[in-house]
Amino acid sequence: MINFKSLIDFVSPYYINKDIMHDLSHIERIVNSAKKLLKFYPEITDLDLIIYGCYFHGFIYLREDLIREYLEKQGLHAEQIEKIVTVSWESQKDEVPESLEGKLLHDAHMIEGGKTYLIVKSLCTGTARGQTLKETLDYFEKYVLGHGECYLPEAKPIYIEMQQFASDFIRELREGLKSA
Repeated sequence: MINFKSLIDFVSPYYINKDIMHDLSHIERIVNSAKKLLKFYPEITDLDLIIYGCYFHGFIYLREDLIREYLEKQGLHAEQIEKIVTVSWESQKDEVPESLEGKLLHDAHMIEGGKTYLIVKSLCTGTARGQTLKETLDYFEKYVLGHGECYLPEAKPIYIEMQQFASDFIRELREGLKSA
């Protein structure tokens, strides 16, 4: 059983200085997406694995060592820690997850926020980085649009819809900017 106060105390410093699209609200959105996908996978019975994987998603690539240390202090066994670390890594957008739990977390990350979210996230992130609108749109078209993949059949159509909406939005926005 997860001690949520301890978990939040541990992870908060890694999210406190992130932009609004990558702070703890980002993790909450991934948790919500994961819970929606979990309905299709009753064979995934370790909810703690999913929750830990979500919360470590945003900094596993920075401090895997401290995550392992934290989990040990929480009394988890080596096998449990290994699973949590694995699914945390598999949740990254550029990873190809192998485990079912990793696929679930990866896809929950990809579809967080729904149809309009790719646009919202990119515009907010671009602003936080100090980019111009043109720079943000260029980045979006080069690195986001047409990139990424979901692995679960329940997530694939959602991500396709997100990509299509984003493509149409960017095209219309660019056309509007030309005529302005």
